[in-house]
Amino acid sequence: MILFILQICLLLWFFGCIVSYKTEKWTLVDGVGLKSAEFGMFVFYTMGILFYYLYRPIGKWFLLAVLTFWMIVQFFCHWYFTIWGASEKKLKGYNECFRHTVRIVPASDTRLIPDFYHMVLHLLLVLNIGFLIASF
Repeated sequence: MILFILQICLLLWFFGCIVSYKTEKWTLVDGVGLKSAEFGMFVFYTMGILFYYLYRPIGKWFLLAVLTFWMIVQFFCHWYFTIWGASEKKLKGYNECFRHTVRIVPASDTRLIPDFYHMVLHLLLVLNIGFLIASF
């Protein structure tokens, strides 16, 4: 039951990356629409959840592969540059792209600092992977 709740939370959270979650005062995430790599990832994750419940045990492995791939991509898009630093060009582009989003930790001049949306996204990914592995 916990895994199902985590799957739905991740699905709904990530859906904001497609459609935007914002109000007049704040932006959690700007959606990039249906013609994007993010939408492709959303489709693969949705398929992974369906396969998990409809075609076990193959579905478990498919979902684990999707989540692991997704986490690796997120690591190299965000946390790699947080840990080891980023070029001025990378920082400028990232900070410009996410300049209006909600932040817990302010942007840095030397390290890429993920915004609140991405921090929660990455936490949900890790929790989904952990609970999925525990279900094997």
